[in-house]
Amino acid sequence: MKNFTKLTYVLFLLCANIFAQQEKGIVGNTNWLDNWTEFNPKQQSYREPTQIISGNITKDTRLSKRDTYLLVGSVFVTNNATLTIEPGTVVLADYNSKASLTVSKGAKIIAEGTETDPIVFSSNKSLKRAGDWGGIVLLGSAPLNKFGNGSVANLHDNLDASNYANVNYGGNDTISNSGVLKYVRIEYAGKRIKGAGYLNGLLLAGVGSETVLENIMVSYCAGDAFEVLGGEVTINKAVSYRTSSNDFVFNYGAQGYLKNSLAVRSPYISSSEGSRCLKVLSYDNRQEVDFSKNGTHVVAENLTFLNDSETLDSDIEKGLVSEAVYVGQETFLDMNKSVISGFNPAVILDDRIRINQENLEKIRFTNMYFNNCKGNIYVNNNSNNDDLENWYGNAAFFNVYSKSTNVETFIDIQNKRRPDYRLRINKIIATNLDSDVNGD
Repeated sequence: MKNFTKLTYVLFLLCANIFAQQEKGIVGNTNWLDNWTEFNPKQQSYREPTQIISGNITKDTRLSKRDTYLLVGSVFVTNNATLTIEPGTVVLADYNSKASLTVSKGAKIIAEGTETDPIVFSSNKSLKRAGDWGGIVLLGSAPLNKFGNGSVANLHDNLDASNYANVNYGGNDTISNSGVLKYVRIEYAGKRIKGAGYLNGLLLAGVGSETVLENIMVSYCAGDAFEVLGGEVTINKAVSYRTSSNDFVFNYGAQGYLKNSLAVRSPYISSSEGSRCLKVLSYDNRQEVDFSKNGTHVVAENLTFLNDSETLDSDIEKGLVSEAVYVGQETFLDMNKSVISGFNPAVILDDRIRINQENLEKIRFTNMYFNNCKGNIYVNNNSNNDDLENWYGNAAFFNVYSKSTNVETFIDIQNKRRPDYRLRINKIIATNLDSDVNGD
């Protein structure tokens, strides 16, 4: 009877694990990537534009699904206007004018697609490439840790003097509302700006907590896919796919919550400065920061960071693979229930961070699944990570280390149309019960 009870217990655990929700990485009983995402946008063809959007949008405006729009030049939504975009609408950005869309402080965008009818921003070129156009910029009135407020003027070539007021961001309104982006795809953005690097797929500067940011996919972006400068945001179910630069960046006192999201990197697509899935900083230049204000604080939960390489060891040897997470000094990062698979190493800490208990309590990795990485957590430019291994390897953090291949680790990442990046749960190891099952 005792043996039967033990066997029943094993079978119960097996069934429970088969039907259980994934505990780490992106979660859900169904694949939430279905229908609205597109992992091969080059195969997509869109109708020729029937309407042109240019200049400043100064009054409430609605874009309808029945039209296809051509975005020309630097377009600003200003004067507290609201730009509403219907589900299924396609906006093509003009390559020749390196178009971009900026929603200024006080204005809003309501781009609320649906799972079966997402809103698409893409390039108007027939042969599309990363950096064909600028991207989307949301500017709000939430705080940042710079002296004074911020400006994105340097991201616009030949900015008209009348628009200088429309590129400022920051203030004291933590709940500043810039609108809704939901079920939205942003493709081939990130144009290069002479002397200022690249624009991003989605730049959130001084954006407040009432802004809704869910189910957003940025693919083939030349700059950062998602960049958050100051503000207080929650980003849920975001996808960064084959971005040239970083996938998610938080800087200048950003208070961010990033959850249930995915970054898929390719070793053959990266910038010369190094490209990470998650980069957490409190500043670029220490002299411009007011340290009486909050530093950057990020809570990251149920994320999946994957380097999509079939020849990982060779790619690492060639210097094509870098770390997944970079943590700067005077920041707070709480990362948990997440998967980091196939990087070199998984995490790098800025070499100016003093390794002591006080600082390590601000940089937390718990319930993590580190898979197939060449090393786990290191200080930059220091090959000795014994102190960090002892700290984060403590059983109290529930971190797991594995060497599985991507195919073994994830449910179905080879499906080109509908990949499934959830963790594969298809077996149970019950060796600790064997002695009780086989004997009395």
